[in-house]
Amino acid sequence: MTAETILSIENLKTCFYTKKGIVKAVDDISFDLLKGDVLCIVGESGSGKTVTALSIMRLVESPGKIIEGKIILDDENLLELSPEKMQDVRGNKIAMVFQDPHSALNPIFTIGDQVTEAITAHQICTKEEASTKATQLLELVGIPMSKERYHDYPHQFSGGMKQRVVIAMALACHPGVLIADEPATALDLTVQAQILDLFLELRERFEMSIIYITHDLGVVSEIADSIVVMYAGRIMEKGRSIDVLEAPMHPYTKGLISCLPSETGKIVPIPGAIPGLINPPGGCIFHPRCVNVMDICRMERPPMTKITDEHYVSCFLYGGFNV
Repeated sequence: MTAETILSIENLKTCFYTKKGIVKAVDDISFDLLKGDVLCIVGESGSGKTVTALSIMRLVESPGKIIEGKIILDDENLLELSPEKMQDVRGNKIAMVFQDPHSALNPIFTIGDQVTEAITAHQICTKEEASTKATQLLELVGIPMSKERYHDYPHQFSGGMKQRVVIAMALACHPGVLIADEPATALDLTVQAQILDLFLELRERFEMSIIYITHDLGVVSEIADSIVVMYAGRIMEKGRSIDVLEAPMHPYTKGLISCLPSETGKIVPIPGAIPGLINPPGGCIFHPRCVNVMDICRMERPPMTKITDEHYVSCFLYGGFNV
């Protein structure tokens, strides 16, 4: 039985129009999120991961603009919806947990008020009903003594507890898709592990599909069902996690895996850095850093090549047959 696609990104392009030129932050990317899956978008800082998430949520602010593509959720193109209709979709069908919980919470309102507001913004219920549900959500995400802590302010919570509150807000209307933008990056390792476990528990409980954005392949190996590897606004490789991690094809993916500590403790960094996206290199955008670079890589952008039914790579090493 073929798994159902709940979210489909097709040829998405998002640019930022700056005084220095046009930044192609997301440059013609396509991928599918399957129902019940955890899809990890991985890549170095500046790869376009967060802009991809903001584009899906239609939260890209000026001077940024989505200029092309489709974002299909439940057979509906989100890019064709009115702002009012899209506001209704956010929270109800798709929600996002941002990287920094401190900026996501208002310091002058109690935690309970903020979770309650997330509920009443999308559901018709009394304040008492919303308050009860907010308390239940806080308990669900692991806030101890949730009834008492309902009345506390953000500054009275640790970083990990604040992130749990933000997750509770995102879950207020039981969305089918949850996007998490490096939600554990600023937390210590023990709390990071707890937050990852929480996402997996919530996925099972609510039958959610999750897009998890990270630069950490260690995290990816723990939670991903499928992987999208991004570099400088483009997708280098995508597929099921077992294929991408155990049989990586793209030199960039191999480089990211080499950056993980080995049994000997040796880390092999990728030489160079992500290029500026106003005047990026021609051809394959990774070619200045690639150990396998060929002449064609400097001249032409490689198409996405099908390796198996679920594994694709954008690299001329594998024939470059357009699919």
